[in-house]
Amino acid sequence: MSQDCIFCKIVRKEVPADILFEDNDMLIFNDINPQAPTHLLVIPKEHISTFSELDDAVLMGKIFTKVNEVSKAQKLKNYRVVINNGKDAGQEVFHLHVHIIAGREMSWPPG
Repeated sequence: MSQDCIFCKIVRKEVPADILFEDNDMLIFNDINPQAPTHLLVIPKEHISTFSELDDAVLMGKIFTKVNEVSKAQKLKNYRVVINNGKDAGQEVFHLHVHIIAGREMSWPPG
């Protein structure tokens, strides 16, 4: 884990978060700066800076399975799943995270 990473601090319970799910591999919590009425973040507990650094297919499978389960549990019919990879793609926190965004009409391209 990174000492300075805000998401690592959430994993270590040094920073509070509205956690909806936690297991040995990941956390799911409400984004503190939501871009829609529902805006959840799914993060691995292990510090992985970007999606392109992820080399664990099992972990990614677990994350996307949980994205599907949580979306169903939240009764989300229409939602967007986003991973920003790198600064130019809009990544602001360099700890891999998956956004689940719902509750409003979304345009394409995003913006």
